[in-house]
Amino acid sequence: MEAVTPGMASGLPGVLAPLGPILDHYGYAAVAGLVAVESFGLPAPGQTIIIVAGVYAGTGRMSIAAVAGLAFVAAVGGDNIGYAIGRAAGRAPVLRVGRFVGLTDVRLRRAEGFFTRHGSRVVAGARFVDGLRQVNGVVAGLAGMRWWRFLLFNGVGAAAWVTLWTGLGFFAGTNIDIVYQRVRDYEFYLLIALVVVAVVLVARLLRRRARSRVGIPVDRR
Repeated sequence: MEAVTPGMASGLPGVLAPLGPILDHYGYAAVAGLVAVESFGLPAPGQTIIIVAGVYAGTGRMSIAAVAGLAFVAAVGGDNIGYAIGRAAGRAPVLRVGRFVGLTDVRLRRAEGFFTRHGSRVVAGARFVDGLRQVNGVVAGLAGMRWWRFLLFNGVGAAAWVTLWTGLGFFAGTNIDIVYQRVRDYEFYLLIALVVVAVVLVARLLRRRARSRVGIPVDRR
């Protein structure tokens, strides 16, 4: 691939950083592979890789059209593999394999209930929800949704999902120097905010445990 541009010399920030070397080495294949694998149920950073690829496209290191096109095809293809698995295998085999990736019977039933309540619309929206995104196709297959209907709504959701994240990545890439400067300017305040949030969450957890020990009803809002 092309040499690193000056704006990216300091590396990618936060959770994006580990994917930089993968994208440097495998390029477009990393985008297609990780998105497809995540889409049929295996844990993979599919969403994150298209953000990173979008950043690379914004700096001129990749083609935004190729990134978006490959991500869309991989997302739809991966979901359809998941659909075929769910339709052909049934619940028992899916759960046997699913336990290795955290798909328990309880989680699967929740996902099926969500599909039952919301119908085809959930197929389009599932792309934007962690957990549902990974089992979208499998659950649709288990639920017996008609394939053409699944394909239509899944395609709509994948197009919106890819457009959003590649677009945000591309915008960040075209303004990478400004983004890095803003991160450096506000990283101290961001750290303080994260510490405050962590302290509040821990305090609420400790309070709930203390109240439950003495039999006081716990407010779970």
